[in-house]
Amino acid sequence: QVQLIESGGGLVQAGDSLRLSCVGSGRTFSFGSMGWFRQAPGKEREFVAHITWTGSTVYADSVKGRFTISRDNAKKSVYLQMNSLKPEDTAVYYCAAGNSGLVRVDNWGQGTQVTVSS
Repeated sequence: QVQLIESGGGLVQAGDSLRLSCVGSGRTFSFGSMGWFRQAPGKEREFVAHITWTGSTVYADSVKGRFTISRDNAKKSVYLQMNSLKPEDTAVYYCAAGNSGLVRVDNWGQGTQVTVSS
């Protein structure tokens, strides 16, 4: 069984930075893509970014140029560097792993809260 454990959330001010981490454990870890989704209060969960096994990345338009996703396959980890944070980035951020492109998500993390104050 695969587990995804996130860390790095917190309360920051607008313009600050945060780095989220997600570590996978369990069976052989070789997902096609890992990535991040987020869910704000009263809203549906939305895609943020994903990275393939070979390092190709895709970002939501709302975070392009501010967020950077990276991956360390040896450490079974994926990271999300978030810069120039805005209040609208406030959400619970979920790590995800699945097929290439994350068309199918096979595993979710438990979520980590990111709160950006204005």
